[in-house]
Amino acid sequence: MAETRRHVPAAGEYVDPMADADTTQRKLFEQSDAANDGSFTPNDWLLFISVAVIWGSSFLLIDIGLDAFPPGLITLLRVGSGALALALLPKASIRIAADDRGRLLLLSVIWVAIPFTLFPIAEQYINSSVTGLLNGATPIFAATVAAVLLRQRARGPLLAGIVIGFFGITLISLPSIGDGASEAGGVFLVLGATVCYGFAVNLAAPLQQRYGSLPLMARMLALATVWTLPYGLWDVGDASWEIGPFVAVLVLGVFGTGIAFAIMGALVGRVGSTRASFITYLIPVVSLILGVAFRDDTVAPLAIGGIALVIGGALLASRAKS
Repeated sequence: MAETRRHVPAAGEYVDPMADADTTQRKLFEQSDAANDGSFTPNDWLLFISVAVIWGSSFLLIDIGLDAFPPGLITLLRVGSGALALALLPKASIRIAADDRGRLLLLSVIWVAIPFTLFPIAEQYINSSVTGLLNGATPIFAATVAAVLLRQRARGPLLAGIVIGFFGITLISLPSIGDGASEAGGVFLVLGATVCYGFAVNLAAPLQQRYGSLPLMARMLALATVWTLPYGLWDVGDASWEIGPFVAVLVLGVFGTGIAFAIMGALVGRVGSTRASFITYLIPVVSLILGVAFRDDTVAPLAIGGIALVIGGALLASRAKS
């Protein structure tokens, strides 16, 4: 009997959820082929650096927002304004297949609702620079998830980048963990958020390739707004609504969430989930520079040495697969 191959819809193409009975048999996490398995192109680097700069500044903006708003409200304003920004942009009209709706719902929880809630809470105990540095652990978890669930084992330069990056993140984490229980709690909250990211980027890659980045991310952020609404409204009375922190949170939402997620979704589809996740190896550099310059953050010399290692990991990860 001839093998029947499943049609993969292009971005913007109408998807009939009943058209392919075999779709219900797909696993929750599935393999996807990157559009570019070779060295990064100039366009790949443009996407890569753009998201690094935007997300690297997010930790500073969160810290400014905490001057006037409780953590839950920061998350709600961030996710809600990001969802609104993408809703206003022109995009293809798509319909999510029935068996992908659960994946989209899960993605909205583990890529947005949980980590975006954890970061402001963590920054009550550790500064924005250290938070950004710890976020660099994401590629380690992304590669681990890909290896365990998708059997996409890292080899060659990619494996070397993971190992080097691991040692870098360890150097960054040690000073804060040794500073006391509160600081250690903040560290573990950030690492919990990066574990969520590790699962999320692997889940997002095939969805992005099926539906396109912008419409997929717009739906994801709209769902995440619903999930973050209860906690965001819980202590809204504690907010002081100062202009500076409010503007910072809106910028965080529109650019650091809405626009950045659309760019990141495109990058994941182009270079694959693991290599795209190495963007978080450049985020620490941005967060460190901004935190020291604008918030007088202090960072241990050991953590500075870790930055050199995570940058080296990012450069290795950008090379062609062996």
